[in-house]
Amino acid sequence: MSQWAEFEAFVEDIMKAEHIPGVAVAVSENGKTIYQKGFGTRDLETNEPVTPDTIFGVASVTKSFTALAIMKLVEEGKLQIADPVTKYLPQFQLIGYDDIDDITIHHLLSHTTGIATMKRVEQLDGFDEHLRYINKVERTVLGRPGEFICYNNDLFLLLGAIIEQVTGESYQDYIKKLLLKPLGMNRTTYSLDELQSFDNVTTPYVLEDGKPKPCEWPTLGNYAVGGGIRSTVKDLLKYGNVFVAQQEIIGHESIARMAEPVHYTSGNSFYGYALQITPNYSGVTIVEHGGGQPGVSSNFGFIPERGIVAAVLTNLSDVSASAIWLAAVNTALGLSIDQKRSTEPHFDMKPEQLQRMVGTYRSGEGLEVNITLEDQKMMATVSDKTYELRASDESTLVVMMPIEKPIRFFFDEDNDAWAIFLGLRMLMKQVS
Repeated sequence: MSQWAEFEAFVEDIMKAEHIPGVAVAVSENGKTIYQKGFGTRDLETNEPVTPDTIFGVASVTKSFTALAIMKLVEEGKLQIADPVTKYLPQFQLIGYDDIDDITIHHLLSHTTGIATMKRVEQLDGFDEHLRYINKVERTVLGRPGEFICYNNDLFLLLGAIIEQVTGESYQDYIKKLLLKPLGMNRTTYSLDELQSFDNVTTPYVLEDGKPKPCEWPTLGNYAVGGGIRSTVKDLLKYGNVFVAQQEIIGHESIARMAEPVHYTSGNSFYGYALQITPNYSGVTIVEHGGGQPGVSSNFGFIPERGIVAAVLTNLSDVSASAIWLAAVNTALGLSIDQKRSTEPHFDMKPEQLQRMVGTYRSGEGLEVNITLEDQKMMATVSDKTYELRASDESTLVVMMPIEKPIRFFFDEDNDAWAIFLGLRMLMKQVS
């Protein structure tokens, strides 16, 4: 069996296990496509096949487009990464927060503002209205800017407002002018109206009672800054070539800055500017970002040392696009298809250590994780699914199935858990 045949069998196994209707994959090396394929169907009713030209949502892969635009403005001397957000958005004033000028563009890009995830309000009209919402909404302060990493879409989208303030153009128009048009990304759009004019567009699905059910494309509103692009794997290869020096849109130093580790996440990985970095992966660096929305699971990234770019798009929420992406990268690198970014060790934890972790944890967006201790086994219930956990160190439990995911716990001075870190988000322990 050839390596790519083994990869295709791997994809089909995941699709079957997770009920994924359709998947598209593309990989290039030094600007040349070395693999592209569509799997399954873009629409279960019509059974039309997925192809490399099928348009999917990319969700948070969009964030790197926004970060790249910011780095271009830095390169042109129009702003600085260390500038406070209030320099460009003086109306950004969090009620009851005294250190507002300490939150910089750097913190927005790296999700290290110290402000926890907020409740999403997609119907807000424009950045000014969103700023008013952010200023008054109830929020959780985790710590000083730079102290913690926690995904915050509401603060990340302020980068779009800063782009508008600096350029005098709309955020989406600037991204089109800077990236989409010059790169020939002709099947890529933010607009749901424009999406209707394209052929070969996927139907988005969510899993309900074990079966994929069609859902509406999310409208997103201002959150489009961090998740609004719909695209194809072929177009994403064109975009990825910017990061591996096959396109001259932005200087190498600016690209390298985006891929510098800013804050530790888990395993061997770190977060940079809208990119996650795993250094020293069999002698190379993996740089990537995933995305998830109703009807979307995605992963995109590159290997700078090898000029490799890879993109995976699917039309079902909460599935293993990241695992498919890594398998594609492993195949391109000639590694074992099941090699992982890192392997969590095994650790024997005392019952009293386990007991301090028990509780319900919740994010501002509504994600809830319930940690229980049953017959000396730690269990986690997430989105109505229950998983067995094992310890990997004194502050980390690992979801054992279907793919290992570490859950890192944070403890106060009394050694009681007050938060967990999962999926780049801090979830706060709920007081009963």
